[in-house]
Amino acid sequence: MYGINQRSFYISFHFFVVWCHAQGENHPSPNFNQYVREQGSLTDQLSRRQVRVYQLYSRTSGKHVQIQGKKVAATAEDGNSFAKLYVETDTFGSRVRIKGAESGRYLCMNRRGKLVGKASGRGRDCIFTEIVLENNYTAFQNAKYKGWYMAFSRKGRPIKASKTRENQREVHFIKRLHTGPLPFPNTDRLKHFEFISFPSARRAKRNRKPHTAP
Repeated sequence: MYGINQRSFYISFHFFVVWCHAQGENHPSPNFNQYVREQGSLTDQLSRRQVRVYQLYSRTSGKHVQIQGKKVAATAEDGNSFAKLYVETDTFGSRVRIKGAESGRYLCMNRRGKLVGKASGRGRDCIFTEIVLENNYTAFQNAKYKGWYMAFSRKGRPIKASKTRENQREVHFIKRLHTGPLPFPNTDRLKHFEFISFPSARRAKRNRKPHTAP
């Protein structure tokens, strides 16, 4: 993830390293991996949220993830309005909230491991960690239920998360740009500027007082 959140993360880590060195030469070197895990698990309340817009292409179903009310499936065609997703960053790391642009509902996971659409995405069950895999696919692990991933069958039906693993094809996705209609009306039309001409103002001549001899 790039942008304000990532810059803030590395700035805070820089000050963390400087503080550690200030404690003395005998202080052990900072554990970068531990620091990333700790900071990546905290919700960022200060930085500006980054919102990306894309589709999630399922490797198994060959379709895109869509959120229709409470129902979540991977059966949408490319460009379908329900396949358009707003993905908002939540932490310094790679945790995100996924919202359907058309339905306005968030992609969440209940305690039974079922994917559902919720009107509010504030809970940790509606936060997912993006994991970029070696094969360039992306997996989404739920923040509340560790080891449980978003997954779909060949028919696009959600798979119970307790049966998922990171190396399974069912949890692999590709981010794709949405090819549907533009979000705002008339944005494809060129806007012509109207230049208004004003009459040039004439400078008033100063009336010089006649010079009188002393």
